[in-house]
Amino acid sequence: MAKKKGESSKETTFKLGELFCGPGGLALGAKNAKVTVDGKSYSISHAWATDYDKDTCETYRHNICPDNPSSVVCQDIRKLSFQNLLKISPIDALAFGFPCNDFSVVGEQKGIDGVYGPLYSYGVKALKFFKPKWFLAENVGGLRNSNDGKIFGTILKDLTEAGYKVVPHLYQFQKYGVPQARHRIIIIGVRKDLDVTFYVPSPNPYSKLDVSCRNAIENPPIPTDATNNQLTSQSEQVIKRLKHIKPGENVFTAVLPPHLQLNVKGAKISQIYRRLDPVRPAYTVTGSGGGGTHVYHWKENRALTNRERARLQTFPDDFVFQGSKESVRKQIGMAVPAAGAKVIFQAVLKSFAKKDYEKIFQNIKSPLSTNPDTSYAPEPKQINLAIEKRKKYAFAR
Repeated sequence: MAKKKGESSKETTFKLGELFCGPGGLALGAKNAKVTVDGKSYSISHAWATDYDKDTCETYRHNICPDNPSSVVCQDIRKLSFQNLLKISPIDALAFGFPCNDFSVVGEQKGIDGVYGPLYSYGVKALKFFKPKWFLAENVGGLRNSNDGKIFGTILKDLTEAGYKVVPHLYQFQKYGVPQARHRIIIIGVRKDLDVTFYVPSPNPYSKLDVSCRNAIENPPIPTDATNNQLTSQSEQVIKRLKHIKPGENVFTAVLPPHLQLNVKGAKISQIYRRLDPVRPAYTVTGSGGGGTHVYHWKENRALTNRERARLQTFPDDFVFQGSKESVRKQIGMAVPAAGAKVIFQAVLKSFAKKDYEKIFQNIKSPLSTNPDTSYAPEPKQINLAIEKRKKYAFAR
């Protein structure tokens, strides 16, 4: 939070470093988050970011820090030097959405035993090295159940023992203005020596927003010259199949003639050739695309374009993704919705600014917690009243 030369005492800017940065969903949310209290402004600025994928790094550079491209280090986290990152810039905050491949419900769910499972530990190492004032860690909801729930407990314990008061919560982003039923665990940690307490922001301020996928995709219309908006070539077989699938249905729930049915044994993934329901938020946009998982238009017999998928992830139309169409699809699916990230970053800034905001209790219990105000409990309408009477509440799981 060190001030830049000439910076006013009325400005507090947190320098943010990112591991596993992705194309920039978290970064865009952080960039757009701003709070002003009694004439003093609080904001977040980009310091540096890292990812291992070349196209992803190019997308981040192009949209987040075009004037400072060298601040994005494209390297495998296992070969990364924290010392070199420190030379780029010290940081006040850290964000890391460590790879979720091994924890997602779509896939083999190898958990901590997979290739990606152990990578969260680099976030812990970074916290111990940089000692930022706060951090944001992100992963899929399936993380809670991986390895019989043991790995999630270990992650929370490691983050706490790194010196942070952690507040994990399973956010349902469609309740926060995102036109997509995307559920993600977000862990906010504030350094223990700071007199700052973070609370989960309430979704109530966003309850009146139209989060239907049709509104997101059609209002306003996507410009004809928009980037990343190429149509996917659909085979005649897929088009015939989609003609029998109604909005909200998938290939297994729709009534299809025998020659168009899929002969699948075992678990049937609900997203296969699933059409969007235009009056509801989209189902989760993923990084995959083969085997009927592109996300399909509610009316037209086709998959969504990448620009349409980006809108469901709340990226603006001028956010240009780099790489092939397949690479862009993956980047969009792996990103954190920028609008949802902004809500959480705003809450962090308000917490440091001592500005009150509407809150709810977290729905995941913190390990080693000594603060009952942030423990698990049903979500009351007035958390402040609950805090005043907290001794009367039992905060059991």
